[in-house]
Amino acid sequence: MLKSVSRIFAHLQSSKQCVNVATRPLSSKPDQRQAELMARSLPKRMPLPGVQHIVVVSSGKGGVGKTTTAVNLAVTLARHGKTVGLLDGDIFGPSVPRMMNVSEAPLVDEQNRMVPLLNYGVKCLSMGLLVDTGPVVWRGPLVMSAIQRLLKGAAWGPLDILIVDTPPGTGDVHLSLSQNVPIDGVVLVSSPQAAALDITKKGAQMYRTLQVPLIGLVENMSHVVCDKCSNRIEFAENLIDQYVQELSVEVLARVPIEKDVMQCSDAGTPVCLKFPDSLLAQAYDTIATK
Repeated sequence: MLKSVSRIFAHLQSSKQCVNVATRPLSSKPDQRQAELMARSLPKRMPLPGVQHIVVVSSGKGGVGKTTTAVNLAVTLARHGKTVGLLDGDIFGPSVPRMMNVSEAPLVDEQNRMVPLLNYGVKCLSMGLLVDTGPVVWRGPLVMSAIQRLLKGAAWGPLDILIVDTPPGTGDVHLSLSQNVPIDGVVLVSSPQAAALDITKKGAQMYRTLQVPLIGLVENMSHVVCDKCSNRIEFAENLIDQYVQELSVEVLARVPIEKDVMQCSDAGTPVCLKFPDSLLAQAYDTIATK
């Protein structure tokens, strides 16, 4: 029988993992034995049952459209006939529930695994479905435990592709993902702005250090097309080409700014579904195909 999963994360609030690491004694020069023990304590990368491929959507910078890209990529892949899952890895600021129009708490099956919600042909799971509307105020160990639970404590399979939307930065969530499951590749997202590209480059270097392949870069909010004269206005022409050359990746697509993106996201209808013939939908179709 399926039952409510609201208690699944209750124990995390009182978990002994929530420890102030500053109170722990630190050795300035850990010996070889300590280093071996630390390496031994890291989780092993284990495939998710029934999941063929895992693709991460990432950027060190916030506000560049990672979730919008992840949502529309997942839905577009589903329209291409793939079985797709979408994991919201942003523990502190989950937005997948609103953008995918899902709000019910997931149930659990007989094996105590969460059952992702299904909408638009995509299986969805997010911390936003498991906690109240208040903020999540957790230390790093709790965040890593939550990510492990969302990954390995859910009945994802069978899936061709699991898309993982990640938060800004290069911290706990990214490390936990890389250490727990084999990631087939990362789709980088950035706006054509030097400040955003600099941080995206750091995120790319992090994944390269973790030996995770880079699939390519999505130039989001690349340009705008006037709805009266159809003139295309570039915001930073050729700037992104310099960065992709340094990173040795290709530009998967250049996605324009359109007001429909905000309206569709707020309404919980992916823009690629509501406007299938738009330039936006064509861009996401290109990304999905590649």
